[in-house]
Amino acid sequence: MTLATLRQALQQLEADGLLSQQPGRGTFVAEPRAAYRLDSLRGFAEDLSAQGRLVATQILGQTVSPPPSWVQAHFGNRLPAVRLERIRLLAGHPAVHQVSWIRGTELARTDLSGVSLYAALAEHGIVVHRASESLRPGLLDETTAALLRQPPGTPVFQSERVTFGLDDSALVADRATILSTMMEVRTEREVSGLSMQWVQLP
Repeated sequence: MTLATLRQALQQLEADGLLSQQPGRGTFVAEPRAAYRLDSLRGFAEDLSAQGRLVATQILGQTVSPPPSWVQAHFGNRLPAVRLERIRLLAGHPAVHQVSWIRGTELARTDLSGVSLYAALAEHGIVVHRASESLRPGLLDETTAALLRQPPGTPVFQSERVTFGLDDSALVADRATILSTMMEVRTEREVSGLSMQWVQLP
């Protein structure tokens, strides 16, 4: 095998996510990557756990509170709501900070540290029909940086997602800050449609 062929093979393995080449340090075997499907109605932790990834949820707060104006715009006058603040950890490392507003008070006392929010809604007879999500780049502010144990100004993805019931009324409105140093977005375009995934970086 020539040196050029070896380099080409290493570049292909890196492109496939199997190797990580770090200038000045060497070439390393990359950790298996995890993908979170943006076009799925499953939650973040549920999707990654289904792939065999080690995902943990830390509850920072779960209270009945008046929602902010951006949530009221989706919920209308249906108050109050449950404010659920969580940290998602991948392999023990904080990766996502998420604040969810859940219409009504049914889940006010439900332990959501080890169960999907959508599964908890289903247990209360609340059926999830569809969700709308937007994603934009951003930078960590000081408060969220401390929670995710990263320097302020670290690049992030900022997600805003609204989940709707069978009657097309909003059930959940949440905002998540996702470390782009740990996750990236990938898409696959086919004739039948578009598939989008979160991929955990090595």
